[in-house]
Amino acid sequence: MRKLMWFTIGFAGACAAGAYLMSGNLLVVLAFALLTITGGIWLLCRHYGWKPVPVVVLLGLVIGLLWCWVFDGGYLSPATELDGKITHATMEVLDFSFATEYGIAADGNATWQGKTYRIRFYLDEEYALKPGDLVSGEFRFRITQEGLENATYHRGYGIALLAYQRGEVTITGTETPWWHYPAAYIRQHLIDLISQVFPADTESFARALLLGDDNDLTYEQQTAFKVSGIRHIIAVSGLHVSILFGFVYMVTGKRRVLTAMLGIPVLILFAAVAGFTPSVVRACMMHSLMILAMLFNREYDPPTALSFASLTMLVLNPLVITSVGFQLSVGCMAGIFLFTTRIKNWLLDDKHLGHGKGKNLFSQLVRCFAGSVAVSLGAISITTPLSALYFGTVSLISPLTNLLTLWIVNIVFYGIILVCLLGLFWAAGASALAWLISWPIRYILALTKMLSQFPLAAVYTRSIYVVLWLGFCYLLFAVFLLMKKRKPLVFACFTVISLCMALLAGWIPPMLDPFRVTVLDVGQGQSIILQSGGKTYLVDCGGNYGDDSADIAAETLLSMGISRIDGLILTHYDADHAGGAGMLLTRIKADALFLPNWVDEREIAMELSGYSGGEVVIVERDLEWTWEDSRITVFASEILDSGNESSLCVLFQSGDCDILITGDRGTLGEKLLMKDHTLPRLDVLVVGHHGSKYSTSTELLEMTQPRVAVISVDADNRYGHPAQEVLDRLEAADCDIYRTDEDGTIIIRG
Repeated sequence: MRKLMWFTIGFAGACAAGAYLMSGNLLVVLAFALLTITGGIWLLCRHYGWKPVPVVVLLGLVIGLLWCWVFDGGYLSPATELDGKITHATMEVLDFSFATEYGIAADGNATWQGKTYRIRFYLDEEYALKPGDLVSGEFRFRITQEGLENATYHRGYGIALLAYQRGEVTITGTETPWWHYPAAYIRQHLIDLISQVFPADTESFARALLLGDDNDLTYEQQTAFKVSGIRHIIAVSGLHVSILFGFVYMVTGKRRVLTAMLGIPVLILFAAVAGFTPSVVRACMMHSLMILAMLFNREYDPPTALSFASLTMLVLNPLVITSVGFQLSVGCMAGIFLFTTRIKNWLLDDKHLGHGKGKNLFSQLVRCFAGSVAVSLGAISITTPLSALYFGTVSLISPLTNLLTLWIVNIVFYGIILVCLLGLFWAAGASALAWLISWPIRYILALTKMLSQFPLAAVYTRSIYVVLWLGFCYLLFAVFLLMKKRKPLVFACFTVISLCMALLAGWIPPMLDPFRVTVLDVGQGQSIILQSGGKTYLVDCGGNYGDDSADIAAETLLSMGISRIDGLILTHYDADHAGGAGMLLTRIKADALFLPNWVDEREIAMELSGYSGGEVVIVERDLEWTWEDSRITVFASEILDSGNESSLCVLFQSGDCDILITGDRGTLGEKLLMKDHTLPRLDVLVVGHHGSKYSTSTELLEMTQPRVAVISVDADNRYGHPAQEVLDRLEAADCDIYRTDEDGTIIIRG
């Protein structure tokens, strides 16, 4: 039976190669080359009596490569022809629309060259679409290729194309019966029911736990779950399927036939309502196999079941290999299979916890504790590098968080199911039960918030030293597994000591540098850290998405050992400069908050001041403060409106280095700045308005004569920044040009 596991490993490797490394005829060439090698190894295995494991793996690799070639050429190639093109299309809506920053989005089907593709399309206005509606119009299409925003998410869901509205669209409403789209309507009904019966402070969590809909969780709550290491409980996964199966098994009285009759349909329905996410599909398939094994009195082998589920999903969609949910789900199960039993046996050994065989209450509690710790450690043994890669976070406190919360998550999940069932016929009873279930939900929310605020609750891969530490730990882990006499405490000591060294390596250099300026890569936005003489200021915090820019700024600061800054200066209130400021202040407090004097934006100023926890300064006139040999000058706006020309400007001077930040000022704003102030010759100019052709004028360059120009800009942004005119002016001024879209985060140090 384990041959299926080895075959699946080879097949998955081929899918990874097809998704990340190669495509087209190269897949076929490699497949036939490997087939020749496979034949040679098979002959050697037969001659010497070796186990045919390499042959099975290579055979899976060969077949996987050929299947990827067929999938790519037969299905994806026509869709690839649409990439970047604007054309007319008609899409059938498959689910209810949801709000975005610029309008709405929805999933639908569209036919191109005789093939039907799943498409996520974006509209500029707030339409209320429902399943069955038809949307027609001109759209610009993008293939969900590697490197595109959220590509792994879209590929995991089988979304082949993204479509963006261009011009007017026509929406044709239909009266399609709900049973044509049962999963979408059931999901929407559950969302509405939970919103009606749960208190306002718990309904978002209840919806996230049952359906994975975390859109209404606050940034602070999302961060608490990520840092504390239990982000998986608000993203519907195998954990939820296991809890649901336990509920069904209990309801059926553990009767095999009844469990099969009820359990498999319930699992399929739950997977559909959850949107057939890769992690849920994997778990539902494995539990269905377990139910069938129980029904027919057959042995259930978890690794084989995992292999069968993974292989089935990869055959249906080879690109699911790129899905973060799929990788984490499979990695979690693999870690549990490999290490949980060994860890539990070690903990229950008489030299450690002991009490592994007693029947009294204390022994049962010890076994429960050991089992929980073993499962948690086994799961994170493989998923930790993946979490670090995709989320940039390594939660150090996750074993404790899992131990303190997962037991009650089961109770809450059962409670939410009962609330939904009760709500079908008794609204008052459902509300009463929801009120009761809200108390353990509040316990989970409060506990995760508290644990996430512990010093060093998590470390972040923004620091290269944390990346090196993580690699070193897994090298140690490999050596540990190869040793005959394993000493876990020695491994733990080396892990802790190396972590301390990695943290010190990240904290000390910023303190030793005379000054440091860090222009963060936040996409199409700006966020700049100024450091000198033990003080830290942040200029702006915005980018493509507010939460992303807040994460980047906060995690960069925390990686330098900074949990509180001396000041946050916002040049103006546009989202690409201030969209993440409020979120950032939930993680990093500021002693002072410097805001533009924009009357029209006072509501934003009041909201930000509520997060600050420090002094709030509305900049009505130029400000200047000095410390040691450093000075910051904030130039107030000469125009009191809400335009780009009203951006605050910041001059940072440390030693003999002068750095100017002009926000989004254009030529007019620059002329006003030069009219009222004498600017020094600059070492660094942060190019205005991300390289817009209307900024960074020749006059400004002639007055300041900067040696280095830094442009904070996103690759392939829709504005065409930086403009060629600006690049030409900078080159004519003999500036060295650095760009975040090409160079990533840029650090300038004294």
